[in-house]
Order: sequence, then C-alpha cells, then structure tokens
Amino acid sequence: MTVESIPVKSVPKSLVWQGDELVSVVGGGRRWGLDGVERRAPFAWGFPFDAGTASASGAFSAVYQERGTKAVLLEGEQAVRELNRSYYRAADYDYPLALGRLGDGREVVVHCPDEYNVLEIEDAASGERLTAGGREPEDVFHSRLSLSPDGRYLLSVGWYWHPFGTAMVYDTALALADPGTLDGPGVLATEVVTCGEVTAGCWLDADRLVLATGTEEGSDEEPAGLPPNHLGVWSVSEGRWLHRSPIADAEPGVLLLPRGDQVISFSGHPRLLDTATGVVVAEWPEVSVPLKAGCFGYRRVPSPVAALHPDGIRLAVTQPDGIALVTLP
Repeated sequence: MTVESIPVKSVPKSLVWQGDELVSVVGGGRRWGLDGVERRAPFAWGFPFDAGTASASGAFSAVYQERGTKAVLLEGEQAVRELNRSYYRAADYDYPLALGRLGDGREVVVHCPDEYNVLEIEDAASGERLTAGGREPEDVFHSRLSLSPDGRYLLSVGWYWHPFGTAMVYDTALALADPGTLDGPGVLATEVVTCGEVTAGCWLDADRLVLATGTEEGSDEEPAGLPPNHLGVWSVSEGRWLHRSPIADAEPGVLLLPRGDQVISFSGHPRLLDTATGVVVAEWPEVSVPLKAGCFGYRRVPSPVAALHPDGIRLAVTQPDGIALVTLP
C-alpha cells in the first residue's frame, strides 16, 4: 500500500476517472495524468459550483451547488441544460441528484426539480420527464441519490424532520409505469431503517445495497432494523439483511465507495471495510478528509471528494495541498 501526492494549482471540488486521467468537471475539465502533470481547463464556469457527479458510462456529468439550488447538466464538455431544485431548506442539506442508465439503455437524470419531496426521472438528452403524473409525496427530504448498476433501483439517503437520517429504495421500472410509487417508502420497509440514523449508502451490485448508521438512535427497536454504528448489506431481491455488523472504530461518515465485497468509508480519513464483518481491512490516517456525519445540518461541511478507479486499486482523494493517490491492497 502506497500513498503518492499529485500537486495541484487549486484544490479540485470534484474528481472522476477517465481512463488513467483524473478530471474535475467543476474545475472546467482540469486533468491530471499519472505523471502528475496538470492539463489546463478547456472552459470555466461563471457561477460558484462546488460539487460534481457523473454517470457510470461517462456520457453525462453535472456540476451543482451542494447547498444551493442550481446545477448544469453536461454531455462531454457541452452544457445540455440548467437544472434546479426547490429553495426550501436548500442551504441545510445536500443537493439530490443522480445520473445513470436505465435497463433499456436510456441515460437519465434523477432529481427533485419542483418540490423537495418529489423525485423525478428525466431523459438526460432531451429533458423529457418520464415520471409525469399525479403525486402524493410524503414529507421527506431526498438527498444523496444513486442508481443501482443496472438502473433498476434508486437509493435516496435523505432525512425527515426530527431531523433524522433515513434511506429509501425505489423500483425505477415501476416508477415509469406509475410515478406515484416514488412517493412512499418504496421497496425498503420502513422498520429496516428506523433503529439507527442512516448516514451513507451505496450499491455493491444490482441487488446488494450497503447502508451505514451513525451514533444517533431511532425511536423504534425493530428486530429487522440496523442499529446505530452498524454496516449492513441488504438484498433487494430477498428482502432481508445478508449481514449486519458493528463499526467499532469511527462513524462511517456520509460517503461510501463500493469495491467488490468491500466499501471505502470517509470520516476523518479513508478506511477500507469488509461488508460482511465491518472489520477495517486497511486505513490511511495520513490522508485527511472532512468530518461530515450526514447529508443535512445548519453547519455546512463539504463532502469528501474521492474517486475509485474502475480497476479497484487506485483511489484518488483531494487534500488541502493536492490529490492523494492511494494504492489499495
């Protein structure tokens, strides 16, 4: 395991791997090769965007204000259109936005363009709303959205007013036929996520979902729930936990990156966790990341900026003075 450093002229606010190059779309397309040389940005934004995301295919990307209402969708280096979300409590929680591909091959944008509690799926290229129709949403703030690798399921790691972090999973195929299915708890039973406050989640594959809880306890003691300070692997097809394990060393934070049967958590520094046991396989205390406990809060803490190469070996993490390039075991 090694940690190298790539020097930067200014700290990037987003990172994604394109081949063996790191790219920051928030930085106007700044690039860094493995030689550590920074390639000049081909364009610049006239707005203070501070976060970015990209579809797994790499066809589309987006820049946005994490605690604002504005975003821009891009195809390559070309702006496709502006995106917006409701102003309501926008300064208090992370922008809900996911890019990905559905099972039929369509590239889509998932966000909350009209109301904080109404999820919509739109065709990325045309902007056509695929979930238009009557809605009766629950009072929940959607945040930190992600599509499963096959595009079948949508994860929202959001919160409702106590405040308390929670997670919801929706079937996108059902949502296209009946948009109202995006308004309830979805396919993840409520009692599964009421014991401990959910702070982070990610997809291991098309069926297995990893959720992590912080120290906050819920009001219900459900045998089927995930307790505080736990890591759980949920099978959507089987409707049950495959694993539930305590996390002893630290709260998981707000970001999880999948790596086979492991995840990388980011709370103070990166940790490689075994999803079956919760055991820390490796950690890098010399690589600092923001201490962000969840997706909401009056005090704005930026989310960690990190990208795992598709080879599962190279992890890039932004630092105050550069980009740390970690070689994973």
